[in-house]
Amino acid sequence: MRHPEPDPVGPGQESVWDYPRPPRVERVEGRVTITLGGEVIVDTSDVVRILETSHPPVYALPIAAFVPGSLTDAEGSSVCEFKGAARYFDVHGGGRVRERAGWGYPSPEPGYEVLADRVSVYGQGMDECTVAGEVVVPQPGRYYGGWITSWVVGPFKGGPGSMGW
Repeated sequence: MRHPEPDPVGPGQESVWDYPRPPRVERVEGRVTITLGGEVIVDTSDVVRILETSHPPVYALPIAAFVPGSLTDAEGSSVCEFKGAARYFDVHGGGRVRERAGWGYPSPEPGYEVLADRVSVYGQGMDECTVAGEVVVPQPGRYYGGWITSWVVGPFKGGPGSMGW
């Protein structure tokens, strides 16, 4: 299936259709926060984002930046053909638990070493996730973990009809 026409890009915006495959990993400026159960469980400016064609950025944050006890090992694993084997975390905050809501690559493949000791979190189920002060919108669908901000345009993989993109 052919992908849809990219949305128009305005000033200060970037299109996910200009992101590469295999994905690119880059450090970015700006503060990221995640709140769950009314508790801020991470607040850091040590931010890496993963950019892959048709996906909004996935933000990878240092495990050490999370409030102690807010990440616990979860069942299961998966493999990314580029980044390697992923492990999962249950995310805890304010008395709430979101099962398998975080993931990371403890021994990433060559080229992705910066992802070791970092965790990405699905925006779905969190009270709020922010990037540079902007509240993000979680990527559509249940499988993908990108965060949509005003400076990223799609259309984004994950919604109905996008499986073949």
